[in-house]
Amino acid sequence: MLHPVIASRDVTRYILDTFGLRAKKKFGQNFLINEQVVRGIAREAQVGPGDLVLEIGPGIGTLTQALAETGAQVKSVEIDRTLLPVLAKTLEGYDNVEIVPGDVLKVDLGEVTEHRPFTVAANLPYYITTPIIFALLEEDLPLQRLVVMVQKEVAERMIAAPGGKDYGPLSLALQYYSQPRLAIPVPARDFMPAPKVDSMVVVCDKREHPAVDVPAKLFFRVVKAAFSQRRKMLSNCLKTLGITPDQVKELLDGAGIDGKRRGESLSMDEFGSLARSYGKLLEP
Repeated sequence: MLHPVIASRDVTRYILDTFGLRAKKKFGQNFLINEQVVRGIAREAQVGPGDLVLEIGPGIGTLTQALAETGAQVKSVEIDRTLLPVLAKTLEGYDNVEIVPGDVLKVDLGEVTEHRPFTVAANLPYYITTPIIFALLEEDLPLQRLVVMVQKEVAERMIAAPGGKDYGPLSLALQYYSQPRLAIPVPARDFMPAPKVDSMVVVCDKREHPAVDVPAKLFFRVVKAAFSQRRKMLSNCLKTLGITPDQVKELLDGAGIDGKRRGESLSMDEFGSLARSYGKLLEP
């Protein structure tokens, strides 16, 4: 260990005081102060010498330090440029860490990761969790595993099964591209400042092939339509695809699905059948 463990209340407070820092709400900054959680995230990433890790939002280097200690090559994308001199100091001596200034939704991730297989490990800002996850999964990148800390409520949506209120487009997106599981509960008290909600670390192992054999664009167009009016029946929701009532009936009959059902009741395979039926409807 090159430096004292950053993931502690005393060290975090010392760093913030030394550099005159305060958590910025606009960047969703909350600093993790539980060493066991940080080490747990690094362990769940399953990386070591020769592996590449992409970290999003290193902050003051709390998780970055634990990832660096694995011996993996760590590339951390940080949007807050005022933290760059802080990171230069807190991660001084870790030759396997590179800080990349920029917005993860705008930088060329293929270029950053050198088009190599990589794992993502991140304490994601609450306000932009979903766009970041979608961007990582939808881009044609050699992503192997996603280990992310998110709001507990979001985590429950990520792993939700059909039939419940948590099940929706996010559940289907995660499960279409990966196999997600809950890994580490993180109470609000493990942060400085403490947020109003608890968090959860979720591990998503990227599938070699999508969960259903349907093009992503077609699949998610149907998913979006099915959840466009959550309390309404599929026969009504699917009209948002821009098709007539007769075509909606043809679409549902082709998939063998009752139009009186709601989107939240459909399994991944049933959405696959619905998307394939929609694809046939679009054929000239």
